[in-house]
Amino acid sequence: MKLSALTRAAAIGGIAALTLTSCAANEGAPAPEDGETSSLSGELVGAGASSQGSAQEAWVAGFQTTHTEVTVNYDPTGSGAGRETFQQGASAFAGSDRAFKTEEIEAGPFEACAPDSGLVEFPAYISPIALVFNVEGVDSLKLDAATVAKIFSGKITNWNDPAIASQNEGVSLPDLNITAVHRSDESGTTENFTDYLAATAPDDWTVGAIESWPTEFGGEGAQGTSGVVEAVTGGVGTIGYADASRAGDLGTVEIKVGEEYVAYSPEAAAAIADASAFEEGRGENDLALELDRTTTEAGVYPIVLVSYLVGCEQYTDAANAELVKEYFSYIVSEDGQNTAAEAAGSAPISEELRGKVQPVIDAIS
Repeated sequence: MKLSALTRAAAIGGIAALTLTSCAANEGAPAPEDGETSSLSGELVGAGASSQGSAQEAWVAGFQTTHTEVTVNYDPTGSGAGRETFQQGASAFAGSDRAFKTEEIEAGPFEACAPDSGLVEFPAYISPIALVFNVEGVDSLKLDAATVAKIFSGKITNWNDPAIASQNEGVSLPDLNITAVHRSDESGTTENFTDYLAATAPDDWTVGAIESWPTEFGGEGAQGTSGVVEAVTGGVGTIGYADASRAGDLGTVEIKVGEEYVAYSPEAAAAIADASAFEEGRGENDLALELDRTTTEAGVYPIVLVSYLVGCEQYTDAANAELVKEYFSYIVSEDGQNTAAEAAGSAPISEELRGKVQPVIDAIS
């Protein structure tokens, strides 16, 4: 997994731009109160999930308010690119909308990590994935899993299709072609969305949970979360999937869970995360969740993005270890999680989950 020259150049350019942003945020931050100053200093580089973009901006500002001699740069290049950058040692940590697969970890190597070091992975950003659409005169729709799967696989192509109309009595649906917008880049958001489809509508979605959209399904591709939102906003009869914090004024979909339709919310997203178990067969400090997408529990929204922070148990550079440990601890703290919720509409992790995550962070050295 070697980074191309163009990728490296883009990363350097992005980091340079982010450095300016981080310094500006640092200079504009209020002075720390007595007892809150820090002797920590240095530069911390991370990259990855665009879904974490707004939260990372808020976390950087909050962290640098106390740690005034630290510059944190996070480049929201997307989950796949972030994992690659981290694995190549070009960043000290990654944000990713999925954990590394066990076979990816076994294949290695991870250049920033000491030899034989395991990975630290844990959920840090929990948010519903909204289905957003742009149909004039329609602000909200109700859809079950099978209908969603048929729309995105190209089996349902018109907004007045009986499968949609039957779930939305009283809604005036136009005779209008559907344009389904998907991520064109490798995306953890896509994997979370397709994991839901594979679990809840296996007869209509047969390609499983995937990061790269299947070309045979057609539709319109767009780069990153921003690209999907822009394509849906600028189109006619469009529908796409994106982190709910970016839904804006677009129409949104309530998803059928059991016998009810559930609208997305941070609370509904957090509910499914707390009800799910950690995957087996992973390292001691690798907390990858196995989400129960098929739940019928009332008030639970099942199309959830759980975005991870990824680091090394042991770093080759002790300075990176200290910075990552401190930054990760701030992110999962109550203050850090509330800061992200205000900035990005995410769901703060529970005290129960925080109690499992903090020992993992403490293991970094």
